[in-house]
Amino acid sequence: MAHTQSGGSTKLGRESHSKRLGIKIFDGQPIKVGQIVARQRGTKYFPGRNVKIGGDDTLFAIRDGIVKFSTRFKSNFAGKRRRITVVNVV
Repeated sequence: MAHTQSGGSTKLGRESHSKRLGIKIFDGQPIKVGQIVARQRGTKYFPGRNVKIGGDDTLFAIRDGIVKFSTRFKSNFAGKRRRITVVNVV
């Protein structure tokens, strides 16, 4: 019987780098044009006034101002309402 495992197969090396998702500038903080407010996968946070959404769902400012978060209700295609968080720059 062998005392060491045979080579050729490993169970390691599958870890991926963290993607650094989340809110980058919080409520009440100043922001400049083009700065990123939030990085996300899918629309956890929705764009409001003076905020646009990028191709990878990143939210960024299109005006200088102060970041404000608010909530409102949104209806889906079946009429069910859910609470969403909207990011604004005022």
